[in-house]
Amino acid sequence: MAWVYLVIAGILEVVWAFFMKQSDGFTKLAPSVITIIAMVASFALLALAMKELPLGTSYTVWTGIGAIGAFAVGVVVLGEGTSLLRLAAVGLIISGLILMKLSSSH
Repeated sequence: MAWVYLVIAGILEVVWAFFMKQSDGFTKLAPSVITIIAMVASFALLALAMKELPLGTSYTVWTGIGAIGAFAVGVVVLGEGTSLLRLAAVGLIISGLILMKLSSSH
């Protein structure tokens, strides 16, 4: 169950990052509220995952999901540019996440 918590926490990290962008520096109420709720839920689920998973694995996977997800949302939803170098960077992050999962004994 720890891995499920961790993946959901990572997805919520993407949610709060997106809505933080939409909040325009916390000047818009609804996106600001969604940001804070998603942050709290993400941290709570990360904490639950850390009860069973190692710190290094948990935190690396959580931030990796957030980084890749934020990149994808930026490109697909917000129309941010991409390049071969940025895509290679994402590939390296994904490789690192796979290696972390494979190296975890849980």
